[in-house]
Amino acid sequence: MLDVEARDRIIVAIDCGRDEALQLADALRGHARWLKVGMTLYYAEGPAIVQEFCNRGFKVFLDLKFHDIPHQVRGAARSAALAGADLLSVHGLGAGAMLAAACEGAQEAAQSSGRDRAKLVAITVLTSMDEAALAQIGLTCPIPEEAARLASLAKSNGIDGVVCSPREAADMRALLGPDALVVTPGVRPAGAALGDQSRVATPAAAIAAGASHLVIGRPITAADDPVAAYEAIVQELVFTA
Repeated sequence: MLDVEARDRIIVAIDCGRDEALQLADALRGHARWLKVGMTLYYAEGPAIVQEFCNRGFKVFLDLKFHDIPHQVRGAARSAALAGADLLSVHGLGAGAMLAAACEGAQEAAQSSGRDRAKLVAITVLTSMDEAALAQIGLTCPIPEEAARLASLAKSNGIDGVVCSPREAADMRALLGPDALVVTPGVRPAGAALGDQSRVATPAAAIAAGASHLVIGRPITAADDPVAAYEAIVQELVFTA
């Protein structure tokens, strides 16, 4: 894998307060291409943090996991895309009308702004969950089966891809085809702590399984030298592809 391709595959999850987030962004500028803004940071700072990252030259994955009635999700997707996000997440469990509404909102933003439409990925099964956790909410099928069901629903309603654990990446690639986005959290370099993730893989293994993008947070952001940690992952991808 080429160096530039490896950098386009890694999304650094920035889940902290504003000052630390901007310090990390400034440190990673010129190295990382993508940052992920999740609920912790976005709910504290709002659309302005997305704009600040965009102004620094980053692409932004705004991971808010929209899940509401279609009207609300359409408006949320439109607003998030207008803030500058390049990639948005929506819960696959919201069903077809909600997924289609998210696409409509993103398209409206593109028409209004003149920018390319923000891509959308549907959450299948959170990487913190195992089958016992699924059973608690009444879903008794195996995780791969549940992920495939939601992925098919997302694809049929215009969603560009999915968020899944690395363990489902190969099945998602086979199901959705070569052009789909397959975004995998739960990626941990060898020897890194698992934290609250239960279905994980190394960066190289996730890519080999079919992931298009890797979401990696604490192994980079909590490292003594975040840039060195990031560059080590880039080199792992370059030399094991």
